[in-house]
Order: sequence, then C-alpha cells, then structure tokens
Amino acid sequence: MLIEDLGWDAYFEALWLDAKIENCVPARVVSQHRGMWRVAGEFGECWAEPSGKLRKESEGGGDWPAVGDWVSLEILAGQANATVQHVLTRRSRFVRKVAGKQIAEQVIVANIDVALIVAALDGDFNVRRVERYMTQCWESGARPAIVLNKSDACAESRELMAEIEGIAMGAPVFLVSAKTGDGFEALQASFQKGQTIVLLGSSGVGKSTLVNRLLHEDRQATFAVRESDSRGRHTTTSRELFLLPGGAMMIDTPGLRELRLWNAAEGLTQTFADVDELAATCKFTNCQHRNEPGCAVQGAVGEGILDADRLESWRKLQREQEFLLRKVDPESGATQKKRIKIVMRQVREKYQTRDKGKN
Repeated sequence: MLIEDLGWDAYFEALWLDAKIENCVPARVVSQHRGMWRVAGEFGECWAEPSGKLRKESEGGGDWPAVGDWVSLEILAGQANATVQHVLTRRSRFVRKVAGKQIAEQVIVANIDVALIVAALDGDFNVRRVERYMTQCWESGARPAIVLNKSDACAESRELMAEIEGIAMGAPVFLVSAKTGDGFEALQASFQKGQTIVLLGSSGVGKSTLVNRLLHEDRQATFAVRESDSRGRHTTTSRELFLLPGGAMMIDTPGLRELRLWNAAEGLTQTFADVDELAATCKFTNCQHRNEPGCAVQGAVGEGILDADRLESWRKLQREQEFLLRKVDPESGATQKKRIKIVMRQVREKYQTRDKGKN
C-alpha cells in the first residue's frame, strides 16, 4: 500500500520535512485500544505504544494520538510493538467537551475531510440534535453532510428531509436506507479517493450498518434498537478507520450519548447563519431578540420565516458556549462578572428611582 492511499498529501509531507524527523517512518492511526494504537503505512500494519517523550508531552498538554492522526513511528527489530514518537499537527479535528463536570476537551478523530452526521428517521429523530452536531462539525475544519438513515421505516421521510434541508445551511443531505441500500448511489458518488470521512451520531442511528453496506461485507457488529424509544446500545466500542472500495477512508465511531460543544463560536455562526443575518438588521445592536422594539429576529418568528424552536436552540448553544468560555478563560469570566454587576446595579437604580416616584 502506498502512503498516499491512507490520505498522505503535500500538507503532511511539508510538516514532516519541517520537523526534520529522523529514524522514523510516517504512519496513520487506524484504531485505538486501551493505550495502544493500530497504525498503518507503507510497512503494512502493526501495534504501537507511546514513547516516554510523548507521554511526558501529553501530560504537559501535548497531543495524544487519536484515530486519523499521522505520527512518526520508530520500528526496531526484535521489539513486539513500534513506538509513536510524535504527532503531526492536525489539519482538522472533531472534538467535544468531556462528559461530566470536568472542563476539558476530548479529541474524537483527527484529519478528517468530511463529517457525516447520521440521524435515523424513527422515533429518536431530533432536528435540534442535528444542529448541535452541525455546530461542532463546522468548527472542526471538516465539511459537514447529513445522512438520514432508515428511510424504509418512515412514511414521512421526504417531509423530514425537507425540514433538515431547511437548517442545513447548504450542507448536502442524503436520504438512505442502510437496510435496503436505497440512496447509497448518491452517497457513494460524493466520496473521493484519498478523502477521510467520519460517521457521527447517537447510538442506534445505524452507523455500523452503513459501514457494512459501504464495505460490502459485515465488518461491524449490529443490534436492533429498542422499540419503545428507538434508542440503540453501543455496538461500536472503539473508533476505527476503514478503507472503502472506491479509495476513500471512513472512520466509524461509537454513538455519543452526550455531545457538549467545545470552543465552537465559529461553528455556531455557520450553523445559524440565518439567525445571524436577521440579527444584523435589528434596530438595536445589543438586541437580545426577546421583546425589544425593532427586533428582526422576533419579527421573522412572528411571520413564520424563522422557527421559534430553532431560535431557542441557538440561544441554548450560545449559553453553553458562554459558560464554557467563562470556565476555560478566567479573564473572560471576570469580564462577564463585571458586566453583570454593572447591569444589576443599573437595574437596582432603575427600580429605586421608580419606587421613589411612587412615594
């Protein structure tokens, strides 16, 4: 296998030459299992473990290899595993805030070209969830696309597709059935040789079935979803990169129970470009889009141009980002607290003046 078949191009070649790496070969991380990585290159495939230097760098905030990463690999005769010495700078990466209360990011996959957001047209269909994924996808540096799966099990599939196209902001939308193969011709036609694609979505949307259909063989285990809520259990337990017949690469990922945004300000702007465009025409520059006079956003909601639920989704994700910014950036948090104190003082003064007028 040529290294170009794994996605190596002029960008990574330039990084390699600039780093002046010696006694190593480039390799791509194709899967990860409990602190070990399966890597591939012109040498074939092998297992690899981190060097002491890489462990130390990661403890200091450096990059820990993720599926899709390009790394410098030292292969020594007589050793059971190769050694990962360095992670090349990523061209793109899909991240999320780690689950729970900890304020830290988790890199899901790296160096992806297209992020396929998979949603199932069954009882678990959720437009707001798609918006959340779109936001982080735009931020990742990859191009988002939306795959609506299980069209065979939904009588209103065309109507739901139209609804998703209304919030896709130009991203392509594919209507498919991984079970029957309907719609796969158009989906596969969008793939390009050397392109890296990641499948993202909740458990039960059919990502593993999609992979099996694209590979023309059953490589990923699949299970039926619960009839009560159309939710699935995690059939994919780790991220893994597959080479598709047409030369594109696809990374399957475990279903995410929770996708909390991470540093996705630009992604929000792109996902909700329609809301931002309306907001720019409001009468007041500091309009909060609630009850202010001359609010173009509320005007659009009243006229049926903008869905009220979409506006609330935008507000919710904005609040999430502002909260994260205050936690990650103490200076920004202090500024926010100072601004809130000023506003609260103004409110108190307003009510004090009003009460004096009553007496």
